[in-house]
Amino acid sequence: MALRGISVVELAGLAPGPFCAMVLADFGARVVRVERPGSHYDMSRLGRGKRSLVLDLKQPRGAAVLRRLCARSDVLLEPFRSGVMEKLQLGPEILQRDNPRLIYARLTGFGQSGSFSRLAGHDINYLALSGVLSKIGRNGENPYAPLNLLADFAGGGLMCVFGIMMALFERTRSGKGQVIDANMVEGTAYLSSFLWKTQKSSLWEAPRGQNMLDGGAPFYTTYRTADGEFMAVGAIEPQFYELLIKGCWGMLQFPSQKIA
Repeated sequence: MALRGISVVELAGLAPGPFCAMVLADFGARVVRVERPGSHYDMSRLGRGKRSLVLDLKQPRGAAVLRRLCARSDVLLEPFRSGVMEKLQLGPEILQRDNPRLIYARLTGFGQSGSFSRLAGHDINYLALSGVLSKIGRNGENPYAPLNLLADFAGGGLMCVFGIMMALFERTRSGKGQVIDANMVEGTAYLSSFLWKTQKSSLWEAPRGQNMLDGGAPFYTTYRTADGEFMAVGAIEPQFYELLIKGCWGMLQFPSQKIA
């Protein structure tokens, strides 16, 4: 396993943090999840491959235990808003003084600086601020969020994994850890680079829901089927579009037969 021998301390949070730590565990890292007193289980159900313990970080004794854990760990993953860890005397300056090789990963919605950094939010808020939400939806309808996958898990959790991996690689050269500021707004905006780079092309020249890749093309959308379910159609290239037309025409002529 690629991360065998890497130890990670995960401070309990929701969705993106547990997912990030689970990915690291899936690839061999030893992950210890630090739960808050009174919490009984991981609501995100993303505890695969982890061990856990309960610490009250607001108490000196609990904070001291965390410092000892981080002193011999490779990565700390924390999901709190800007300033929370510093208030607990567990900020990167202190923990990296104890362990200069520690990679201190901060996974938040809005990042460590700026007017939103101390505010709470959810996937749909981060998605909106990134600009991506404005591009998702049917023509004439409100924009809608594709579950909580884009900001929480892709722009947040997975981008944080990438940051940690880059920091681990860089540490092989410098011998030093880094502070990673992974946030869901900027992570989602980065993931959507293709969208913004091609905004002035023919792909997105029409309003939302009227373009080729957002439901505006009959050959790239979804349809309700006769059995009440749905099917997805993606036939952009001419040869695939030809097969689509051939299949649809055959079904009209011979509705009871299967079309090869």
